[in-house]
Amino acid sequence: MAFNILIVDDSATVRAVISKALKLAEVPINELYQAGNGREALDALQKDWIDLVFCDISMPVMDGEQLVEAMKANGMIETIPVVIVSSAGSEPRVARLKENGVRDYIQKPFTPERIREVVDQVMGAVGHA
Repeated sequence: MAFNILIVDDSATVRAVISKALKLAEVPINELYQAGNGREALDALQKDWIDLVFCDISMPVMDGEQLVEAMKANGMIETIPVVIVSSAGSEPRVARLKENGVRDYIQKPFTPERIREVVDQVMGAVGHA
């Protein structure tokens, strides 16, 4: 099974790095969607079928915490796993995000292997020996 993945980060460069890491890690991908902030991500989540979200914390318009809160409020967080990818993760903040339903946290910088490990853990090992 291939996944529809949404990458949410205000940096196009970081979105490209996560996209490349997913491909290098041989994560089975159907579609890759991108959003520059939480507001754009919510629009994509309402419009498209998304299996997994990789999200930064610090973004303009709507940050990662606000996106997670909005997803929790409308029940999306129950069915669409969110993984935070950020360098701005203090322990209390990460704990708060996990309490709100975030499945995992990846510290920047990261490796393709770390991305794969988290995808396998969150989505279940699929198509990878």
